Amino acid sequence: MSTTERTGLDPQRLAKIDDHLLRRYIQPKKIAGALTLVARRGELAYLSPVGFMDLEREKPMREDTIFRIYSMTKPITSVAIMMLWEEGHWQLTDPVDRFIPKWRNLAVYQAGMHPNYLTTPVERRMQMRDLLTHQSGLTYSIMNRTNVDAAYRQTGIGGTVIGAGDAPHPGTLADMVERLADIPLEFSPGTKWNYSVSTDVLAHIVEVISNQRFDQFLRERIFDPLGMVDTGFSVPADKVDRFAANYGRGAEKRLVLVDDPMTSSYLQQPSFLSGGGGLVSTARDYWRFCQMLLNGGELDGHRILGRKTIELMTMNHLPDGKDLTELSVTAYSEIASEGVGFGLGFAVTLDPTLTGGGSKGEYYWGGAASTIFWIDPTEDLIVIFLTQLMPSGTFNFRGQLKQLICSAFIG
Repeated sequence: MSTTERTGLDPQRLAKIDDHLLRRYIQPKKIAGALTLVARRGELAYLSPVGFMDLEREKPMREDTIFRIYSMTKPITSVAIMMLWEEGHWQLTDPVDRFIPKWRNLAVYQAGMHPNYLTTPVERRMQMRDLLTHQSGLTYSIMNRTNVDAAYRQTGIGGTVIGAGDAPHPGTLADMVERLADIPLEFSPGTKWNYSVSTDVLAHIVEVISNQRFDQFLRERIFDPLGMVDTGFSVPADKVDRFAANYGRGAEKRLVLVDDPMTSSYLQQPSFLSGGGGLVSTARDYWRFCQMLLNGGELDGHRILGRKTIELMTMNHLPDGKDLTELSVTAYSEIASEGVGFGLGFAVTLDPTLTGGGSKGEYYWGGAASTIFWIDPTEDLIVIFLTQLMPSGTFNFRGQLKQLICSAFIG
Protein backbone atom coordinates (compact mmCIF):
# COMPACT_ATOMS: atom_id res chain seq x y z
CA MET A 1 0.00 0.00 0.00
CA SER A 2 1.12 3.53 -0.70
CA THR A 3 1.35 6.15 2.04
CA THR A 4 -1.77 7.73 0.54
CA GLU A 5 -3.70 4.48 0.84
CA ARG A 6 -2.47 3.90 4.39
CA THR A 7 -3.26 7.40 5.66
CA GLY A 8 -6.33 8.18 3.55
CA LEU A 9 -4.94 11.68 2.93
CA ASP A 10 -4.19 13.22 -0.47
CA PRO A 11 -0.55 14.44 -0.48
CA GLN A 12 -1.20 17.00 -3.23
CA ARG A 13 -3.91 18.59 -1.14
CA LEU A 14 -1.74 18.52 1.97
CA ALA A 15 0.94 20.34 -0.05
CA LYS A 16 -1.42 23.31 -0.14
CA ILE A 17 -0.45 23.89 3.50
CA ASP A 18 3.00 25.09 2.44
CA ASP A 19 1.57 27.16 -0.41
CA HIS A 20 -0.75 28.85 2.07
CA LEU A 21 1.94 29.51 4.66
CA LEU A 22 4.42 30.83 2.10
CA ARG A 23 1.93 33.11 0.37
CA ARG A 24 0.08 34.39 3.41
CA TYR A 25 2.76 34.52 6.10
CA ILE A 26 6.37 33.85 5.13
CA GLN A 27 6.77 35.88 1.94
CA PRO A 28 5.06 38.93 3.58
CA LYS A 29 7.37 38.31 6.59
CA LYS A 30 4.54 37.89 9.06
CA ILE A 31 6.38 34.84 10.42
CA ALA A 32 9.94 33.64 9.85
CA GLY A 33 9.08 30.02 9.18
CA ALA A 34 7.00 27.04 10.23
CA LEU A 35 6.94 23.27 10.44
CA THR A 36 3.72 21.28 9.98
CA LEU A 37 3.31 17.59 10.84
CA VAL A 38 0.21 15.56 9.94
CA ALA A 39 -0.09 11.90 10.97
CA ARG A 40 -3.00 9.52 10.46
CA ARG A 41 -3.50 5.87 11.37
CA GLY A 42 -0.07 5.89 12.99
CA GLU A 43 1.63 6.92 9.72
CA LEU A 44 3.40 10.16 8.94
CA ALA A 45 1.42 11.75 6.11
CA TYR A 46 3.09 15.16 5.97
CA LEU A 47 6.15 16.81 7.50
CA SER A 48 7.27 19.99 5.82
CA PRO A 49 9.55 22.84 6.96
CA VAL A 50 9.12 26.21 5.25
CA GLY A 51 10.89 29.53 5.66
CA PHE A 52 13.60 30.15 8.23
CA MET A 53 14.27 29.02 11.77
CA ASP A 54 16.58 32.03 12.20
CA LEU A 55 16.15 35.03 9.91
CA GLU A 56 19.18 36.91 11.21
CA ARG A 57 21.53 34.05 10.28
CA GLU A 58 19.45 32.96 7.25
CA LYS A 59 19.15 29.42 8.60
CA PRO A 60 16.38 27.46 6.85
CA MET A 61 13.71 25.72 8.87
CA ARG A 62 14.55 22.03 9.44
CA GLU A 63 12.52 18.94 10.22
CA ASP A 64 14.46 18.60 13.49
CA THR A 65 14.28 22.26 14.54
CA ILE A 66 13.90 22.74 18.30
CA PHE A 67 11.05 25.05 19.34
CA ARG A 68 9.84 26.70 22.54
CA ILE A 69 6.51 24.95 23.02
CA TYR A 70 5.39 27.01 26.04
CA SER A 71 1.87 25.92 27.08
CA MET A 72 2.07 22.73 25.03
CA THR A 73 4.05 21.71 28.12
CA LYS A 74 0.74 21.59 30.04
CA PRO A 75 -0.57 18.33 28.52
CA ILE A 76 2.75 16.64 29.35
CA THR A 77 2.51 17.81 32.97
CA SER A 78 -1.10 16.61 33.08
CA VAL A 79 0.00 13.16 31.92
CA ALA A 80 2.72 13.15 34.62
CA ILE A 81 0.29 13.86 37.46
CA MET A 82 -2.22 11.33 36.08
CA MET A 83 0.49 8.65 36.12
CA LEU A 84 0.61 9.21 39.88
CA TRP A 85 -3.20 9.13 40.01
CA GLU A 86 -3.12 5.70 38.40
CA GLU A 87 -0.77 4.57 41.18
CA GLY A 88 -3.33 5.58 43.82
CA HIS A 89 -1.42 8.56 45.26
CA TRP A 90 -4.34 10.99 44.98
CA GLN A 91 -8.00 11.38 44.01
CA LEU A 92 -9.62 14.03 41.81
CA THR A 93 -11.61 15.29 44.79
CA ASP A 94 -8.62 15.43 47.16
CA PRO A 95 -8.02 18.91 48.60
CA VAL A 96 -4.87 20.50 47.20
CA ASP A 97 -3.81 21.44 50.73
CA ARG A 98 -3.23 17.74 51.37
CA PHE A 99 0.00 18.27 49.39
CA ILE A 100 0.45 21.98 50.14
CA PRO A 101 -0.48 22.41 53.84
CA LYS A 102 0.03 26.19 53.76
CA TRP A 103 -2.93 26.44 51.37
CA ARG A 104 -5.41 25.22 53.98
CA ASN A 105 -6.77 28.73 54.61
CA LEU A 106 -6.96 30.14 51.08
CA ALA A 107 -9.67 32.77 50.67
CA VAL A 108 -11.37 34.64 47.82
CA TYR A 109 -10.50 38.25 46.94
CA GLN A 110 -13.11 40.95 47.58
CA ALA A 111 -11.16 44.22 47.73
CA GLY A 112 -7.78 45.76 48.49
CA MET A 113 -4.26 45.69 47.09
CA HIS A 114 -1.21 43.62 47.92
CA PRO A 115 -0.48 42.90 50.73
CA ASN A 116 -3.71 44.16 52.34
CA TYR A 117 -6.87 42.37 51.22
CA LEU A 118 -10.49 42.01 52.16
CA THR A 119 -11.46 38.37 51.53
CA THR A 120 -14.31 35.90 52.00
CA PRO A 121 -14.04 32.17 52.70
CA VAL A 122 -14.04 29.73 49.78
CA GLU A 123 -17.29 27.84 49.13
CA ARG A 124 -15.20 24.66 49.20
CA ARG A 125 -11.51 23.82 49.38
CA MET A 126 -9.56 23.68 46.14
CA GLN A 127 -9.46 20.16 44.71
CA MET A 128 -6.93 18.44 42.49
CA ARG A 129 -9.51 18.36 39.69
CA ASP A 130 -9.64 22.18 39.85
CA LEU A 131 -5.93 22.45 39.03
CA LEU A 132 -6.25 20.17 36.01
CA THR A 133 -9.30 22.02 34.66
CA HIS A 134 -8.19 25.60 35.49
CA GLN A 135 -11.10 26.06 37.87
CA SER A 136 -8.79 26.62 40.85
CA GLY A 137 -9.25 30.36 41.31
CA LEU A 138 -5.59 30.98 40.50
CA THR A 139 -4.54 33.30 37.67
CA TYR A 140 -1.56 34.49 35.61
CA SER A 141 0.34 37.72 36.16
CA ILE A 142 0.12 38.46 32.42
CA MET A 143 -3.67 38.85 32.55
CA ASN A 144 -3.44 42.53 33.59
CA ARG A 145 -7.06 42.33 34.70
CA THR A 146 -7.39 42.42 38.50
CA ASN A 147 -5.59 43.33 41.71
CA VAL A 148 -4.92 39.61 42.20
CA ASP A 149 -2.87 39.24 39.03
CA ALA A 150 -1.17 42.53 39.95
CA ALA A 151 -0.09 40.86 43.19
CA TYR A 152 1.41 38.02 41.15
CA ARG A 153 3.51 40.57 39.28
CA GLN A 154 4.61 42.27 42.49
CA THR A 155 5.69 38.99 44.06
CA GLY A 156 7.28 37.48 40.94
CA ILE A 157 4.76 34.68 40.42
CA GLY A 158 4.59 33.56 36.79
CA GLY A 159 5.82 36.98 35.79
CA THR A 160 8.21 36.00 33.03
CA VAL A 161 7.92 34.23 29.70
CA ILE A 162 11.29 32.55 29.21
CA GLY A 163 12.56 32.92 25.69
CA ALA A 164 10.64 36.13 25.10
CA GLY A 165 13.40 38.46 26.18
CA ASP A 166 12.62 38.18 29.91
CA ALA A 167 14.98 37.00 32.61
CA PRO A 168 14.43 33.46 33.88
CA HIS A 169 11.73 32.96 36.49
CA PRO A 170 13.21 33.37 39.98
CA GLY A 171 13.29 30.52 42.45
CA THR A 172 11.75 27.06 42.21
CA LEU A 173 8.29 25.54 41.97
CA ALA A 174 8.25 25.25 45.77
CA ASP A 175 9.11 28.95 46.10
CA MET A 176 6.18 29.89 43.85
CA VAL A 177 3.75 27.75 45.83
CA GLU A 178 4.99 29.35 49.06
CA ARG A 179 4.30 32.87 47.74
CA LEU A 180 0.86 31.89 46.43
CA ALA A 181 -0.24 30.98 49.96
CA ASP A 182 -0.39 34.68 50.83
CA ILE A 183 -2.44 35.82 47.81
CA PRO A 184 -6.23 35.39 47.60
CA LEU A 185 -8.00 33.49 44.84
CA GLU A 186 -9.88 35.18 42.02
CA PHE A 187 -12.98 33.07 42.74
CA SER A 188 -14.09 30.11 44.77
CA PRO A 189 -12.71 26.86 43.29
CA GLY A 190 -14.98 25.02 40.89
CA THR A 191 -17.25 27.98 40.13
CA LYS A 192 -15.48 29.58 37.14
CA TRP A 193 -12.67 28.98 34.63
CA ASN A 194 -9.48 31.01 34.38
CA TYR A 195 -6.23 30.18 32.61
CA SER A 196 -3.59 30.15 35.32
CA VAL A 197 -0.45 28.85 37.00
CA SER A 198 -2.46 25.77 38.03
CA THR A 199 -0.29 23.47 35.92
CA ASP A 200 2.89 24.79 37.54
CA VAL A 201 1.31 23.87 40.88
CA LEU A 202 0.68 20.36 39.53
CA ALA A 203 4.38 20.11 38.60
CA HIS A 204 5.24 20.94 42.22
CA ILE A 205 2.84 18.24 43.45
CA VAL A 206 4.53 15.73 41.12
CA GLU A 207 7.77 16.58 42.93
CA VAL A 208 6.13 16.21 46.35
CA ILE A 209 4.59 12.81 45.60
CA SER A 210 7.46 11.30 43.62
CA ASN A 211 10.28 12.81 45.71
CA GLN A 212 12.00 13.66 42.44
CA ARG A 213 12.76 16.90 40.66
CA PHE A 214 10.15 17.51 37.99
CA ASP A 215 12.61 17.33 35.10
CA GLN A 216 13.96 14.01 36.39
CA PHE A 217 10.45 12.58 36.65
CA LEU A 218 9.61 13.61 33.10
CA ARG A 219 12.86 12.22 31.74
CA GLU A 220 12.60 8.85 33.47
CA ARG A 221 8.85 8.29 33.21
CA ILE A 222 7.87 9.94 29.89
CA PHE A 223 10.68 11.23 27.66
CA ASP A 224 13.07 8.27 27.77
CA PRO A 225 10.36 5.59 27.36
CA LEU A 226 8.82 7.48 24.44
CA GLY A 227 12.15 8.30 22.78
CA MET A 228 11.60 12.07 23.11
CA VAL A 229 15.30 12.80 22.76
CA ASP A 230 15.08 16.55 22.09
CA THR A 231 12.53 17.55 24.75
CA GLY A 232 13.58 19.28 27.96
CA PHE A 233 13.82 22.51 29.92
CA SER A 234 17.02 23.65 28.19
CA VAL A 235 18.88 23.26 24.91
CA PRO A 236 22.24 21.42 25.17
CA ALA A 237 25.28 23.03 23.56
CA ASP A 238 25.50 20.35 20.88
CA LYS A 239 21.93 21.09 19.74
CA VAL A 240 21.98 24.90 19.67
CA ASP A 241 22.42 24.89 15.89
CA ARG A 242 18.88 23.45 15.65
CA PHE A 243 17.27 25.95 18.06
CA ALA A 244 14.90 28.43 16.40
CA ALA A 245 14.87 32.17 16.99
CA ASN A 246 11.76 33.62 18.64
CA TYR A 247 9.98 36.68 17.27
CA GLY A 248 7.34 39.18 18.24
CA ARG A 249 5.20 41.54 16.22
CA GLY A 250 6.61 45.03 16.46
CA ALA A 251 5.67 48.44 15.11
CA GLU A 252 4.12 48.47 11.65
CA LYS A 253 3.50 44.71 12.05
CA ARG A 254 7.16 43.88 11.47
CA LEU A 255 8.95 40.89 12.96
CA VAL A 256 11.14 41.73 15.95
CA LEU A 257 13.65 39.30 17.41
CA VAL A 258 12.72 38.70 21.06
CA ASP A 259 15.01 35.75 21.84
CA ASP A 260 18.26 35.02 20.02
CA PRO A 261 18.99 31.27 20.08
CA MET A 262 22.68 31.97 20.58
CA THR A 263 22.12 33.97 23.80
CA SER A 264 18.78 32.58 24.98
CA SER A 265 18.10 31.80 28.63
CA TYR A 266 17.16 28.32 27.38
CA LEU A 267 20.87 27.57 26.99
CA GLN A 268 21.05 27.22 30.79
CA GLN A 269 19.15 24.75 32.97
CA PRO A 270 16.50 26.78 34.86
CA SER A 271 15.79 26.54 38.57
CA PHE A 272 12.07 27.06 37.88
CA LEU A 273 10.89 23.93 36.07
CA SER A 274 7.65 25.31 34.65
CA GLY A 275 5.08 22.59 34.15
CA GLY A 276 2.90 25.22 32.57
CA GLY A 277 5.25 26.41 29.85
CA GLY A 278 8.92 25.57 30.25
CA LEU A 279 9.72 22.90 27.66
CA VAL A 280 11.39 22.92 24.28
CA SER A 281 10.71 20.12 21.80
CA THR A 282 10.64 19.04 18.17
CA ALA A 283 7.81 18.01 15.87
CA ARG A 284 8.83 14.33 15.91
CA ASP A 285 9.18 14.27 19.71
CA TYR A 286 5.77 15.82 20.24
CA TRP A 287 4.29 13.45 17.66
CA ARG A 288 5.51 10.52 19.77
CA PHE A 289 3.78 12.03 22.82
CA CYS A 290 0.56 12.58 20.85
CA GLN A 291 0.69 9.12 19.29
CA MET A 292 0.96 7.61 22.76
CA LEU A 293 -2.24 9.42 23.73
CA LEU A 294 -4.04 8.41 20.54
CA ASN A 295 -2.94 4.79 21.03
CA GLY A 296 -4.62 4.72 24.43
CA GLY A 297 -1.50 5.38 26.48
CA GLU A 298 1.09 3.11 24.81
CA LEU A 299 3.79 3.51 22.18
CA ASP A 300 6.28 0.92 20.91
CA GLY A 301 5.69 -1.35 23.87
CA HIS A 302 6.00 1.39 26.50
CA ARG A 303 2.80 2.04 28.45
CA ILE A 304 2.58 5.49 29.97
CA LEU A 305 -1.13 5.58 30.91
CA GLY A 306 -4.12 3.28 30.69
CA ARG A 307 -6.76 3.70 27.99
CA LYS A 308 -9.53 4.53 30.46
CA THR A 309 -7.37 7.23 32.05
CA ILE A 310 -6.97 8.99 28.71
CA GLU A 311 -10.69 8.69 28.09
CA LEU A 312 -11.28 10.37 31.46
CA MET A 313 -8.77 13.13 30.71
CA THR A 314 -10.38 13.99 27.38
CA MET A 315 -13.97 14.23 28.63
CA ASN A 316 -15.49 17.63 29.39
CA HIS A 317 -15.10 18.20 33.15
CA LEU A 318 -16.78 21.59 33.27
CA PRO A 319 -19.88 21.48 35.53
CA ASP A 320 -23.21 20.52 33.95
CA GLY A 321 -21.56 19.98 30.55
CA LYS A 322 -21.07 23.72 30.04
CA ASP A 323 -18.63 25.26 27.57
CA LEU A 324 -16.08 27.97 28.25
CA THR A 325 -18.36 30.80 27.15
CA GLU A 326 -20.41 30.10 30.28
CA LEU A 327 -17.55 29.79 32.78
CA SER A 328 -14.46 31.67 31.59
CA VAL A 329 -13.69 34.97 33.34
CA THR A 330 -11.17 36.07 30.71
CA ALA A 331 -10.70 35.84 26.96
CA TYR A 332 -6.98 35.14 27.40
CA SER A 333 -6.20 31.53 26.53
CA GLU A 334 -5.01 29.38 23.65
CA ILE A 335 -8.54 28.63 22.46
CA ALA A 336 -11.81 30.00 21.24
CA SER A 337 -14.44 29.17 23.83
CA GLU A 338 -17.71 28.61 21.96
CA GLY A 339 -18.46 24.90 21.68
CA VAL A 340 -15.33 24.05 23.71
CA GLY A 341 -15.19 22.28 27.04
CA PHE A 342 -12.19 21.40 29.15
CA GLY A 343 -10.83 18.08 30.34
CA LEU A 344 -7.93 17.15 32.60
CA GLY A 345 -5.27 19.16 30.80
CA PHE A 346 -6.81 19.62 27.35
CA ALA A 347 -9.44 21.69 25.58
CA VAL A 348 -12.16 19.39 24.22
CA THR A 349 -14.43 20.01 21.23
CA LEU A 350 -18.08 19.65 22.21
CA ASP A 351 -19.75 20.97 19.06
CA PRO A 352 -17.81 21.15 15.75
CA THR A 353 -20.51 23.37 14.23
CA LEU A 354 -19.44 26.07 16.70
CA THR A 355 -15.69 25.51 16.56
CA GLY A 356 -15.38 25.54 12.76
CA GLY A 357 -14.98 21.88 11.94
CA GLY A 358 -13.14 18.86 13.19
CA SER A 359 -14.79 16.12 15.23
CA LYS A 360 -16.64 15.96 18.51
CA GLY A 361 -14.18 14.72 21.14
CA GLU A 362 -11.11 16.26 19.49
CA TYR A 363 -8.67 17.52 22.12
CA TYR A 364 -5.89 20.04 21.84
CA TRP A 365 -3.88 22.97 23.15
CA GLY A 366 -1.39 25.60 22.00
CA GLY A 367 1.58 27.67 23.12
CA ALA A 368 2.50 31.33 23.52
CA ALA A 369 4.68 31.38 20.38
CA SER A 370 1.76 30.32 18.13
CA THR A 371 2.47 26.58 18.35
CA ILE A 372 -0.58 24.31 18.26
CA PHE A 373 -1.52 20.64 18.19
CA TRP A 374 -4.71 18.62 18.08
CA ILE A 375 -5.69 14.98 18.27
CA ASP A 376 -8.84 13.72 16.55
CA PRO A 377 -9.64 10.19 17.80
CA THR A 378 -12.57 9.84 15.38
CA GLU A 379 -10.28 10.30 12.37
CA ASP A 380 -7.17 8.77 14.00
CA LEU A 381 -5.46 12.08 13.23
CA ILE A 382 -2.65 14.11 14.80
CA VAL A 383 -1.67 17.62 13.66
CA ILE A 384 1.29 19.58 15.06
CA PHE A 385 2.12 23.11 13.89
CA LEU A 386 5.30 24.78 15.14
CA THR A 387 6.47 28.33 14.60
CA GLN A 388 7.91 31.05 16.87
CA LEU A 389 5.75 34.17 16.88
CA MET A 390 4.40 35.91 19.94
CA PRO A 391 1.67 36.44 20.98
CA SER A 392 -0.24 33.28 20.14
CA GLY A 393 -3.48 34.95 19.10
CA THR A 394 -1.91 37.01 16.31
CA PHE A 395 -3.14 34.70 13.52
CA ASN A 396 -5.71 31.90 13.42
CA PHE A 397 -3.33 29.17 12.28
CA ARG A 398 -5.40 26.40 13.78
CA GLY A 399 -8.59 27.38 12.00
CA GLN A 400 -6.87 27.72 8.64
CA LEU A 401 -4.98 24.44 8.99
CA LYS A 402 -8.19 22.61 9.86
CA GLN A 403 -9.72 23.79 6.59
CA LEU A 404 -6.70 22.79 4.53
CA ILE A 405 -6.39 19.36 6.14
CA CYS A 406 -10.14 18.73 5.89
CA SER A 407 -9.85 19.04 2.10
CA ALA A 408 -7.24 16.24 2.01
CA PHE A 409 -9.42 13.43 3.39
CA ILE A 410 -10.04 10.76 0.75
CA GLY A 411 -10.52 7.69 2.91
